[in-house]
Amino acid sequence: MKNMGSMMKQMQKMQKQMQKAQEELKEKTVEATAGGGAVKVIASGDKRIVDIEIDEDVVDPEDVEMLQDLVLAATNEALKQVDELVEQDMGKFTKGMNLPGMF
Repeated sequence: MKNMGSMMKQMQKMQKQMQKAQEELKEKTVEATAGGGAVKVIASGDKRIVDIEIDEDVVDPEDVEMLQDLVLAATNEALKQVDELVEQDMGKFTKGMNLPGMF
């Protein structure tokens, strides 16, 4: 039983560390661009789009589709970077544990 108690304490400690890491992720941001920097998307570590900047030179009423594609590309890249950030920060907790569906 002593081992079980020790294991439970370790799990509680790890849970607190994971919660702290998740809170810290909310404060981190990633930035992705498309069109040579014409469109910039900033996302937080909890997958919220924080800001989108569009260079006025890329706004062409005759080619809205291009602008939409640039925004989409930059947004998808930002979300991909967030996934990588989460894996980097949270992966240390699940490394070697083979837990399906965890980070």
